[in-house]
Amino acid sequence: MGTQELYMQELNFPKFTFRFKNSENKISIFDEIRKKFIVLQPEEWVRQHCVQYLIQVKQYPKSLINVEKELLVNGLRKRYDIVVFNTNGSIQLIVECKAPQITINQTTFDQIARYNLSLNANYLMVTNGINHYYCQMDYKVEAYHFLKDIPNYNF
Repeated sequence: MGTQELYMQELNFPKFTFRFKNSENKISIFDEIRKKFIVLQPEEWVRQHCVQYLIQVKQYPKSLINVEKELLVNGLRKRYDIVVFNTNGSIQLIVECKAPQITINQTTFDQIARYNLSLNANYLMVTNGINHYYCQMDYKVEAYHFLKDIPNYNF
């Protein structure tokens, strides 16, 4: 498998149309949220599919989606992949994207749960593009419940 094929492997998402450019032998993919081309890496390929899934399938407005922002968690600088806000500014959903070859396990969930300590999202999603896991937070009992999918936009 060539480098391009590795980055653009088939994922467990619907087929989406993307804009690409090639410069200095690097392929970049256009990010609709950040409004710029981003060098295509396996994790970015997953992230862009997930963004399109949220916009096209789940009907979340682009204006409520944030990609690759920095936040402070217990005084440490961390970056989240995707956050979807509610119209009141609270957080509806946090998404952690991994490259397809990365296995999603308890460590991955611990990572997103730590991020969520300071974000207080209603829903969490973890994906490597092949396997997607969704859960809803229950802050009363400090637990999360796994779901078959995240809800469509309706707030």
